Amino acid sequence: MPKTLSSHLGRLFAGSLVKQIMVGLVAGVALAWISRDAALAVGLLGELFVSALKAVAPMLVLMLVIASIANHQQGQKSNIRPIIMLYLLSTFFAAVVAVVFSHLVPQTLTLAAGSTEIVPPSGITEVLRGLLMSMVANPITALMQANYIGILVWAVGLGLAFRHSSDTTRTLLNDASHAVTWLVRCVIRCAPVGIFGLVASILASTGFGALWQYAHLLALLIGCMLLMALVVNPLLVFSKIRRNPYPLVFTCLRESGVTAFFTRSSAANIPVNMALAKRLGLDEDTYSVSIPLGATISMAGASITITVLTLAAVHTLGISIDVPTAILLSLVASLCACGASGVAGGSLLLIPVACNMFGIPNDLAMQVVAVGFIIGVLQDSAETALNSSTDILFTAAVCQAEAERETSRA
Repeated sequence: MPKTLSSHLGRLFAGSLVKQIMVGLVAGVALAWISRDAALAVGLLGELFVSALKAVAPMLVLMLVIASIANHQQGQKSNIRPIIMLYLLSTFFAAVVAVVFSHLVPQTLTLAAGSTEIVPPSGITEVLRGLLMSMVANPITALMQANYIGILVWAVGLGLAFRHSSDTTRTLLNDASHAVTWLVRCVIRCAPVGIFGLVASILASTGFGALWQYAHLLALLIGCMLLMALVVNPLLVFSKIRRNPYPLVFTCLRESGVTAFFTRSSAANIPVNMALAKRLGLDEDTYSVSIPLGATISMAGASITITVLTLAAVHTLGISIDVPTAILLSLVASLCACGASGVAGGSLLLIPVACNMFGIPNDLAMQVVAVGFIIGVLQDSAETALNSSTDILFTAAVCQAEAERETSRA
């Protein structure tokens, strides 16, 4: 009997994770429809899954980046620079797309009282100050608070220091990174159960009734994100690989975007992207650095959210904007998006920074943030799916393009 149970579990964990996630998704919808109380109860499974991902992700980033840099051979290519350029271009183009469509389909808001407990950054200077302070945070504090900017800085510094260490030490770092990766794979295999709990509890507790009054705003946000995911990002990928980008685009959306949609955290989805990068056969020296970095600076979805909601407030208040101001807003939104935290709702707190460009008072800006939280059930999920799938998409595009160039030279 134990052997039979073990064999069944083995087949379960060896099966297609995407198919199992889809089963969990359908089961969650069915349970929420059948029994609200039961659906709320299984929400614990979703909370445990997301908490486990968030717990293991900081250590994974730290160990992978240290091991990757420490074992990087002099002259060995890691292709980080073109990936960073794609991240930044995508984030800026997302803001431009949001500006254009907000002009074509202007939105207005029925502003309600916002929360006074949230303290957003007061300007670009404070955003930059926050980024710099995050870089010099205590490493233990950075790990405990999942401060990925601080973790990356310490990981890069330690990795460079360990490059001068003995072969035994570098082997130990490699073994440690493999051990953490194994733990992450175990957590990821629980995704179907976790998503089952997340979907059931979300549908049972919120439903979609509260979103109808903001349906047009939500449609604009998600429409801009779909345009980025299905048009702009594929064009950027094509510029690298020079062939049909959509097989790679759909693979990244299916295997990274689906999970990110429900975890609603780019940081929590780092292990998922790492696992996908390994399955795609990408260069580990590259993706072990680019994917954690992408979770902090590749924020096309956040850029769209900040821009659309800011312009909705501008249109509501009857403020007119010209083309230079729109371009400046795109730059500001891109910078703010790169400063957004990789957690659920992180981009919303940076909306007041963009609103400050137009002289919108902070109390009104916070009401716009409140609107963002109202539609956040779908907006934040779609935003995270775009952000996270873009990380692995551009990493894969650059790695595959470089591999093809190496093959053609051989």
